[in-house]
Amino acid sequence: MKQFLSFVIKETKHILRDKRTMLILFGMPVVLMFLFGFAITTDVKNVRTVIVAVNSDHQTLQAFNRLAASEYFIITQTVATPQEAEQLIRSQKADMSLIPNPTQKGGGSSRIKWQIMVDGSDPNMAQQWVTYAQAILSQSNDSKRYSFPSLSRDGLGVRLLYNPQMRSAYNFVPAIMGMLLILICAMMTSISIVREKERGTMEVLLVSPVRPIMVIIAKAVPYLVLAFAILITILLMARFVLGVPLAGSLFWILAVSTLYIIMALSLGLLISNVAQTQLVALLLSAMVLLMPVVMLSGMLFPVESMPTILQWLSAVVPPRYYIQAMRKLMIMGVGIGDVAQEVAVLGGMTAVLLIIALKKFNTHLE
Repeated sequence: MKQFLSFVIKETKHILRDKRTMLILFGMPVVLMFLFGFAITTDVKNVRTVIVAVNSDHQTLQAFNRLAASEYFIITQTVATPQEAEQLIRSQKADMSLIPNPTQKGGGSSRIKWQIMVDGSDPNMAQQWVTYAQAILSQSNDSKRYSFPSLSRDGLGVRLLYNPQMRSAYNFVPAIMGMLLILICAMMTSISIVREKERGTMEVLLVSPVRPIMVIIAKAVPYLVLAFAILITILLMARFVLGVPLAGSLFWILAVSTLYIIMALSLGLLISNVAQTQLVALLLSAMVLLMPVVMLSGMLFPVESMPTILQWLSAVVPPRYYIQAMRKLMIMGVGIGDVAQEVAVLGGMTAVLLIIALKKFNTHLE
C-alpha cells in the first residue's frame, strides 16, 4: 500500500506541476458554464414587438398590457395596419407583430382572436416567441386557471413542470457535466499513460515492486479526484450562479457521477493501449469522444428527432445515458429507481470497457 500511495503522490505532483493543464482543467468548466448559462442561451428575452392598433377595445388593451409587462417582450411601437408591421419585420426593426381580431379577406369575421406575425428566419426561436406570446395572451383574467395557448379557441389547461420559466440552463448544465467529465477523464488519463510510454519511463514503473495493475490504478486515482473537484465546481455554479435547482438526492447524483467517471477512466485506459504517442491519443480522444458527445448524446438535439440510423449510433454513446440520468435526478427530482435503466447501461459499459482495457494492457505486457 505504501508503494501504491507513492505512485499516487508522484502522479499528483506531476499533474499539479503543469500549471497550464490545471488552468485548462478548471478554467474550461467555468468558461463553459458561463457561456451556456448566459451567452449561448435559447431563452426568450427582449423580443421586439409591434402592435397593430385595430379594434382597440378594453380586452385588447388588457392583452397588450400583459404582453408589455412580461419580461420576454418589448413593445417598440404601434402601427395602424398589418402592412406597416410586416414592413418593420422585413427591415429587421422588429421581430414580431400582434394583430387583434383580424378579418377574413371576404369581409367576414374570423374565429381567430389574435394573429401573430413573426420573423421566421430562425424557425426555432420563432416557434418559441409564438409559444410564449400565445401563453400570455391566453391567460384568463381571474388568474385561476391556465389556458393552453391557442390562436383559434380556448384550449385545455396546462402546467409547465420542472422548468416553468423555460430556462435553457436547466437543459445545458447536465449536458455540460456529461461532456466535460468524459473528455477530461478519458483524454487526460490516456495522455498521461501514453506520455510514460513515449518517454520510456513506463517500463521502469512496471518493473517496480508494485503490480502493473496497481500502477495503472495509481495513475488514474488523481484524475478521479480531479474529476470530483470539477463536478463539485459545476454543481456549485449551477446552483448558486445559474439558479438551477438540485431537486433530487445529492447522494445519488454523486453516485451516478462516480460510475460515469470510472467508465470514462476505463475508456481513457483503452485509448492509451491503442495510441503510441500523445498526439495520437489526443486525436483519438477528440474523434471518438468530442463529436459524438456533442451531436449524438442529446446535448443539443433531441435523440428522438434524429434519423433512425443516428439513434442506433447514439445508443453506444455513454454521455447520452448520463445526461438523461442527471436531468431526471437534478431537474425532475426523481428517485434512483427512475434512472435504473440509465445506470444499468452505464454499469454495463463500464464493465465492458474496463475488462477490454485491462486485457489489452496485460497482452502488451506479455
